Amino acid sequence: MAPSKKRNVNSRNTSENVSKAAKLDLEGVVDRILESRKHANDIFDVLESLQSEKERDVVSALDACCRLFSTLLERKELFVGKLPAEDEALSGESSAEDKCRIFMRHRYNACVEILLEHLNHEQFAVKESALCCLMKFAAGQGQHPLEDLEWSEHHSFPRGIILAVVENLTSKTTDNTLLISRFQEFLEMDDVRYYVMSALRESVGKVMEKNKGTLLPVYQNNVFTLMSSISMPSQQSELTNFMVKLEAMARSVSIQNHKRAFEKMWLGFLKYKLPSNMYKKLLVILHDSILPHMSKPALMIDFLTAAYEVGGAISLLALNGLFVLIHQHNLDYPDFYKKLYNLLEPTVFHVKYRARFFHLANLFLSSSHLPLYLVAAFTKRLARLALTAPPTGLLIVLPFIYNLIRRHPSCRVLLHKPSTEDEPVEDPYLMDEEDPAQCRALESSLWEIKTLQKHYHPDVAKAAMMISTPLSEQEEDISELLELTTYELMERDLKKPQDKKSIPLEFETATQLLKGGGDVLAHHFCLVSDE
Repeated sequence: MAPSKKRNVNSRNTSENVSKAAKLDLEGVVDRILESRKHANDIFDVLESLQSEKERDVVSALDACCRLFSTLLERKELFVGKLPAEDEALSGESSAEDKCRIFMRHRYNACVEILLEHLNHEQFAVKESALCCLMKFAAGQGQHPLEDLEWSEHHSFPRGIILAVVENLTSKTTDNTLLISRFQEFLEMDDVRYYVMSALRESVGKVMEKNKGTLLPVYQNNVFTLMSSISMPSQQSELTNFMVKLEAMARSVSIQNHKRAFEKMWLGFLKYKLPSNMYKKLLVILHDSILPHMSKPALMIDFLTAAYEVGGAISLLALNGLFVLIHQHNLDYPDFYKKLYNLLEPTVFHVKYRARFFHLANLFLSSSHLPLYLVAAFTKRLARLALTAPPTGLLIVLPFIYNLIRRHPSCRVLLHKPSTEDEPVEDPYLMDEEDPAQCRALESSLWEIKTLQKHYHPDVAKAAMMISTPLSEQEEDISELLELTTYELMERDLKKPQDKKSIPLEFETATQLLKGGGDVLAHHFCLVSDE
């Protein structure tokens, strides 16, 4: 039931002010209206209280309206079908009962419109109460439809109310994150979830086309928050929670229809330009919460490849989705490894998603069928980046390099390069070359790791010493090191047992108060007696 554009609250000439209306015994008024039709006009007092300026009065009026109209829906005392104009109907030849139903239906429409406005109220308590009341009305209309159902079974679900709620939740001017989190409770219902997804698809298409695809940060954030709150079922047997308990409704929101609506919703949203911070939020959940529930995940190829070309953290996050498409859906990406190679920059050790990047890079480089020049290029680039990496990054990179050499024994040529001891040798490796096939990594050596053997951190120096010994065939597990932070590294060092006797306190032991250490103190200080 779409809310009426004409509110029609002040049909009776009422001049009472808001403060007086707020003092009415609303519960008693509702009881009188439900008890007898002769008190039907008292409903204007309830609707007027609904527009009070005091939060407490509005919440009380919302509760009263919710009880009143929910009861009228259950009793089927609201007009069903195409609603005639109120003035014509009340002055016509209809029975008193029909006139009362028409009258109450118009008041119901006015109430729904006010509730929709209250979704944008300044006070959250009013917003929450209005939302819960609207969803209770939706449930009541689902069980007792106000539209003629002869030609379409879908009208048994109150699509109009759901569409209006979605349009208000996805405001263009107000951040409704908190209210959407409250609405998430209703998204657990399978039919509500299905029609919300359909409403979102229609809303996004209409709003973005009207604004010619320009960025609408507040609106797009509300839409994304609502879409990401949707928890999709994975199989038909999970579809058991319905707001409208009808067999036809269960058939119309099958798991196939769910996936189709879910896919259209996301594709419709992603075809428009997004704010840069939203790209990151989206890519974080894409591989886990979106791709598995799409009927055709391959349709996300264009979006993911475009995100992968952006660079920086967005490219790092796009790796997860590309990994799913490459390994599970046979995506062919010719320059994938070239792009992955160029993502290896000094900043990779300092980004928030470092652990995820190295985990995925390890998976992509795990194949033994990769060409030698490619593995050598990745190995050499990581070694060069290790010169400026923090200790936590080095404890990841060094085992990573060793594992690459273990998988590809031909790369051991990087460990044993003949060199001249007396003359410096220029490294032929081209760090600025974007093409791993042209960087001349195989002509170079891993002298960077030899340099790290003199690193200030003992754990790094110890790890770098492994390059001077024969590597074992068993690969090292780097999964525990991926999430290592500087704080954890320091805590680990502080908790190590120390041998107190071996701790050096002074280079030269002092024999007297001002003697020792080359007698430096004696040259500048002396003891003066009090005499």
